[in-house]
Amino acid sequence: MILTSKNNPLVKETASLKEKKARKELGLFLVEGVKMSRECQASGFEIDRIFLSENYAGETLDEEKTVRVSQDVLKAISDEKTPQGVVCRVKIPKKTLEKPTGKCLVLDGVSDPANMGAIIRTANAAGYKEIYLTPDCTDPYSPKSVRASMSGIFFTKLYFGTREEIINALEGVTLYVADMEGENVFSINPPEKFALAIGNEGNGISEQIFSCASKTLRIPMRKTQESLNASVAAGICMYLLSKTDFLEK
Repeated sequence: MILTSKNNPLVKETASLKEKKARKELGLFLVEGVKMSRECQASGFEIDRIFLSENYAGETLDEEKTVRVSQDVLKAISDEKTPQGVVCRVKIPKKTLEKPTGKCLVLDGVSDPANMGAIIRTANAAGYKEIYLTPDCTDPYSPKSVRASMSGIFFTKLYFGTREEIINALEGVTLYVADMEGENVFSINPPEKFALAIGNEGNGISEQIFSCASKTLRIPMRKTQESLNASVAAGICMYLLSKTDFLEK
């Protein structure tokens, strides 16, 4: 059986997951494409439903959860301009705020979905397993953020909390804040466990997080360049603070 109606309740509900309100109410988000769907399954995330285009001829992840749909229906569900033939509904993990086990990130009001996804992608690559997000961050489970994370979202733990809750969770942990007036990040030798805070693209770090900083760090730049993109700056700092992890033994 192939679903052909965009008004089908399951189709309408799934299409609504492109919006934050529906994701929050249903506890689900969208994952698209063969590669990301496969990596989502391998990571242990729970796939609720799999939608395959009627023309899709590749491998199936789980027959029992698979629904075949027409091309028009897949386009209605998908957030991509050119859907790849596979869209999954995935359960958003429910995690209680916990203390970090090693180096971690604090995202303090990061508002751009592409930046959010790129930061998560780099965090996974650089070994920052835990990411703490303040309430004014963009939704990391939005389709744009998920795509930009390139599966990083499946292999990092995302914790949501107020600034006060996050600060309490980080008690006793060295907190570095990225700031243009700080110390040269190239000169820092961090402890094994630390937190790196990245602020809002326009307004930087909030006063509440800034006041708890152990140190502020800056990336040196030529005078002809005022600033860097938030995700680029985050990536540079993450790797410089982790350089000993990647030196050949």
